[in-house]
Amino acid sequence: MSGKNDLKSSMLQAMRRLASSVSVVSCSGKAERHAMAATSVTSLSMDPPSLLVCVNQSTAMHSALAEGADFCINVLSLEQQDVSVACGGRLRGEERFAFGNWAKSEGGLPYLADAQSVLMCVQDGRYDYGTHTIFIGRIKSIQNSEDVNPLVYVDGRYTTTAEAVEA
Repeated sequence: MSGKNDLKSSMLQAMRRLASSVSVVSCSGKAERHAMAATSVTSLSMDPPSLLVCVNQSTAMHSALAEGADFCINVLSLEQQDVSVACGGRLRGEERFAFGNWAKSEGGLPYLADAQSVLMCVQDGRYDYGTHTIFIGRIKSIQNSEDVNPLVYVDGRYTTTAEAVEA
């Protein structure tokens, strides 16, 4: 039994070393809006333009997504750390929308108007695996800001990327 626990502990330590951009996934359920901080967002395909997000099955957002809700990926900037903290578990439900410049798309999706990037997605598949579900989003529209200053999460803390050196 200790081997399995050692593997889980080692994986947690390994994932702390995997720097990831911070995004907030947002959607509207039948009765309420949902927002959840996520580092498990990945591009999937350029044809069709799509991405995936992994959502723990114990979250409130999972229920809305499991019912087929479309979603938005809001890629955060360094200045939006408070939004990440609010959507990362500290607050619940509608309280999460008290932080950030939230707007509503024509289709009713909540999104952060000043995020680094806003990717509006139509849900296009899902796959249950362990404690999570992988949701696939076919991208319908994208809004990118001029500045590139992403919020990054690594080793349990927030940072950003340094200016790349030209080769």
